[in-house]
Amino acid sequence: MSSASLQIILKVLMLTISVSWACLWLLRPTELWKRSWREAEQRTTNSLYGISGLDILAFSTPMIVVAIIGFIYLQLGVSKSKSRCRRTLNRNLSNPIIIRSPMGIVSMKEVLTTSVFIIFLGWTFYSNTYNGFKKMKHSESENWQPWYFKTMKIGVKFGFVAEACLALLLFPILRVLALPQLLGLQYEVSVRYHIWLGNTMMLFSVLHGFTIMFAWGIKHSLQEELLKWQKTGSVNLAGEFALMAGLIIWITSIYYIRRKWFELFYWTHHLYGVFIVFFLFHVGDRHFYTVISGVLLFTLDKILRIVQSKATTSLICARILPCQAIELILSKHPSMKYTATSTIFVKIPTISKFQWHPFSIASSSSTDTDRISIIAKCQGEWTKSLYNTIHDALDSSGNQIKSLPVAIEGPYGAISESYLRYESLLLVAGGSGITPFLSILQEVATRNRNKKFSQRIQLIYIVKKSKDLTIMNTISTVLLNRTAQQEGWLKLQVFVTQEQRPRTTLGELLYRQSHIKSVCFDASYSKNYISEPESLPWRATLIAFHFIIFLASLGCLNHAFLHPPYKANPSWVRALCRKGALITAMICSASAAALLRWQKMRNETRTTSKIHGTNTELQLLEEQTPFCDNHTIHYRQRPDFHDIFSSYEKQEGESSVRVLVCGPESMQKSVASVCRQYAFGPKKDEKRRPSFIFQSLNFSL
Repeated sequence: MSSASLQIILKVLMLTISVSWACLWLLRPTELWKRSWREAEQRTTNSLYGISGLDILAFSTPMIVVAIIGFIYLQLGVSKSKSRCRRTLNRNLSNPIIIRSPMGIVSMKEVLTTSVFIIFLGWTFYSNTYNGFKKMKHSESENWQPWYFKTMKIGVKFGFVAEACLALLLFPILRVLALPQLLGLQYEVSVRYHIWLGNTMMLFSVLHGFTIMFAWGIKHSLQEELLKWQKTGSVNLAGEFALMAGLIIWITSIYYIRRKWFELFYWTHHLYGVFIVFFLFHVGDRHFYTVISGVLLFTLDKILRIVQSKATTSLICARILPCQAIELILSKHPSMKYTATSTIFVKIPTISKFQWHPFSIASSSSTDTDRISIIAKCQGEWTKSLYNTIHDALDSSGNQIKSLPVAIEGPYGAISESYLRYESLLLVAGGSGITPFLSILQEVATRNRNKKFSQRIQLIYIVKKSKDLTIMNTISTVLLNRTAQQEGWLKLQVFVTQEQRPRTTLGELLYRQSHIKSVCFDASYSKNYISEPESLPWRATLIAFHFIIFLASLGCLNHAFLHPPYKANPSWVRALCRKGALITAMICSASAAALLRWQKMRNETRTTSKIHGTNTELQLLEEQTPFCDNHTIHYRQRPDFHDIFSSYEKQEGESSVRVLVCGPESMQKSVASVCRQYAFGPKKDEKRRPSFIFQSLNFSL
């Protein structure tokens, strides 16, 4: 069987399992499902897993299996066909339809997906509430007032909606076990979905808690109910602790608080452990197993990230740019490959032992086989401390100073480089937003040089001051390459918004090397260098191992501490068994991941990274030809995106143009509005109208 055929089979299998899992969620609130499920539970009540066995099979197992199959599918190779993209409905679905909203720029595909999810939540709430109200006659013997019964039922059903959001909440923020890669989503996009799900979950959790407490208050039993720790069923006190932890996380996640007091946001977000633990005690087995697949994958993902980040490396070199930015160059193993626009998370213990910061990679693994570089702009306390540390190292005595330890997570990025499928790219960057495009330019230059295919790029770069242009120094050989200028595959337009035209040329502004200072570090102080995360087959194996250990531990603990019938055991004892199984799985998986990482690092041979961009390169740059007409600079101007987009109608004809934007929010909205106009506006000449596919890159959390 060919690899392509196997990929199709695995894709169909994943789609079938996912659709079946979604159908179970749709059927779950119905009376038909509850009757059938109750009958099935009675037949399994004396089994090893009790009535929970069916919940594990129906709600926990499917997404674990999809994750395992997904990594096997990705290992076989996502299609990297270089065939040009044709105009299809899917192209327009990827373009923005809502520009100015609290949720940011929203595409048509996101609007449709969100609408379907809102309908699902509405169905879940309506179906559960309707079936609950039909049972009101059973409450009359308990002398419950109808309004009290209805209020309690509504409050409980709000909890069902929050549970549905929680079941999906952790999937978007997986990094090593990044399931969104199966959908071609970048990490920063999936984080936004995590935010949407988290806000929705907390909204319904608050409605769930306060509606029930309101009913208790009217009945004059609020204090008594708040302190209850029931032997069976839902535990009120545990639910209150979970709600308080969730509220703290929610409040500190507000955008303005997150941006101004990031450390407060970061540390309070670790209360997710408290939330999950008390959620485990609050809900019954059936509700816990609907969300356990996300919890299992998240805990394993966290373990793999911790294991990778334990081995610190050191800087090879740092370059101080005149634009208050620093290029950090680190050594990596030659076998480590990554795609353009990938990100890494960096921690420098001498600055902060706990802070991790994401950076887009500025280098390309096709051209830099043994190094990786990032560019940090001084925009916050952490980056200012980094800048001062490097500056102090520059002023210190001696040719080389001791190493600066760095811990790394990643790189994280898409498995395939989808932008390579387009014959034309329009890159729009503002300020430090140029950094993810540096790797794209190097990658495309390498492929064009090797004649794998020809791809044209237009780069629009907007800066405030001309000194900010030195951030492009890392791609100097690409911009000054004579062949690239003759073939015309790269066109650069620079807009300097706050300066008058100087006497110096664009080339002199970009490559005035005397203003760039380098600091070399002694690489011998660190025996480690950046090694890529576990391979895709190993990730699939670790997921299966993690899940099997959890099931085996759960079965052993149930057999040791629970007695039939299963429901007769106290709910807190059953919760402790689930918690013990989860902890056992985490310990075993952590041991396996650490052993695997140790073996991998042991087999890798330490190589000495070659430092480029030094005096040899400076000499070569001086011998380069001057800029041709493809590269222009504009002063006291801002780009007219309508003119830029309309120029493609004369050049591209039927082609598709990928539009990538990274920079200030206002700039992204301007480009998005033009893309929306071309995608959904009136079409004067369909034959000559190119198709623009918009994508924004935003690496701030």
